[in-house]
Amino acid sequence: MKILARLKKNLPAPINIFFAILSAILLVFAFPGFEFWFFAWFALIPFFFAVYREKASAFASFILGWSFGIAFFFGTCWWLTFAPITYAKFPAPLAYFLLLCATLVVGLFPAIFAAIFSFLLKRIGDYAILSAPFIWTAIEFLRFWTTGNNWNAAAYSQAFNNDLIQVAGVGGIYLLGFQIIAFNSAVFLILLSSVSSIANLSDSQIPRKKSYIFSIVFILLFSLPFVSFKNAVSAYDPEKTANVIAVQPNVPMSGLSDESLNELKKKHVELSETALKKLGEQPTNNERSTTVIFPESPMNFAYEYDEEFQKFVGDFARKNNVAVLFNAAEPDVENKMFFNSAVLVNADGRKIAQYDKIYLVPFGESVPAPLQSFLPALVGSFSYGKEYDLLPFGDARGGVMICFESHFPNLSREYVRRGADVLIEMTNDGYLGNTPVLRQHLANAVFRAVETGRPVLRVTNVGITAYINERGEISDAADVYAEATKTWTISKSNGEQTFYVKYGDWFAWLCIIASLGFLIFAFLRRKTL
Repeated sequence: MKILARLKKNLPAPINIFFAILSAILLVFAFPGFEFWFFAWFALIPFFFAVYREKASAFASFILGWSFGIAFFFGTCWWLTFAPITYAKFPAPLAYFLLLCATLVVGLFPAIFAAIFSFLLKRIGDYAILSAPFIWTAIEFLRFWTTGNNWNAAAYSQAFNNDLIQVAGVGGIYLLGFQIIAFNSAVFLILLSSVSSIANLSDSQIPRKKSYIFSIVFILLFSLPFVSFKNAVSAYDPEKTANVIAVQPNVPMSGLSDESLNELKKKHVELSETALKKLGEQPTNNERSTTVIFPESPMNFAYEYDEEFQKFVGDFARKNNVAVLFNAAEPDVENKMFFNSAVLVNADGRKIAQYDKIYLVPFGESVPAPLQSFLPALVGSFSYGKEYDLLPFGDARGGVMICFESHFPNLSREYVRRGADVLIEMTNDGYLGNTPVLRQHLANAVFRAVETGRPVLRVTNVGITAYINERGEISDAADVYAEATKTWTISKSNGEQTFYVKYGDWFAWLCIIASLGFLIFAFLRRKTL
């Protein structure tokens, strides 16, 4: 009973939990699904206010951060319930309960941020407000490396604001995320010093004029060097250009019989040949090599072991004098399993290249080793690929990202380091319905283009198929849940690399070092509270 009483005594005040959840709601509205991107630049102020009021207790602040994290991740990732409810026939309450369990785990990262932030406020005082963007960025980086997932990190809220995202070519999503949190911190510092007594706030330890100076300098220091920044993108050789036809077949997620599969394969051919006919009407395209790309889909092609499918692809390639890139389950002979692969067949109908997916969906395509004996994968149990294979598109070379892999900046960065001129994303988000995930996934691809200075060609089953140029500008997007074909070109680049490609997540590491510095300084300093 004493433990419960003590625990209750250290819980945050209900009003502060309200402020934390309010921040989460505001931030949810900044992300795809709502896309009020400007909300992100002030959404965290109520959260900071709540932590400031609870700074005497790291535990109370931890609970505030946890409340924020649960509300935010639940609000932006509710679409994860679509597949269990629709296809696995889970009762809706069970599906949402399982989602809640997942958010309880991932919500621990904002909780850790809040606990550290309150500790610094307690030890250093109001100047610790300026540590918030460093701590936040370090925690986001920690989330990525401990869970393999950084979905809806702060920067992704800005994916469709093309001017702001160019800084990703220097420091990736972490630099832009830092700037967002820095702006929130600076505004909060100004408000704190301007209003000396609000809802039990003590007088600010930083005079108003001084807080203005600190905030302005802080914002300029981390924003001004990038205001006129132009991403270093490659120049392309117009004489070394190949055509690409992206097929969005809109294959249904369930009810696929042998008969319907055959009809769908014919539909792939019809869509492709219609696009090829239009392409052939343009004289400048006659001498270019052409690759037709089929997306990841529930048709589950298996090239190596399916002679009928081999014949289907070979006949189509030879008849139309095109290469064909498609997704297939290919054997991992050594481990007696399968890879989730992208396979390229040339115009002679011969397999010439294969990329095996390196980053598998946790619990979807592979279960972590300690749990494999008693937990099945939801989609299939695949082997992890190991090679960063580049595929030929005429004179150019491309790196393939299969579905979830567009979420990994280290993959696209490695492709470009090895000479990729273009990035190809093959994906199927149909299992998740016509929900915000379609644009959230698109947001990932936008940042991969800006970070690497290379175009990203998204080829999807149900959408959003689109061309994303080197600046992250989206064009020629297909409607969702509709059949479509898109014709684009791929050119050989001069190999120029962005700062991010050369140096990777340098800014995130800088924030980790700075965060450790703040903590060491706080431990050595006497309490200010």
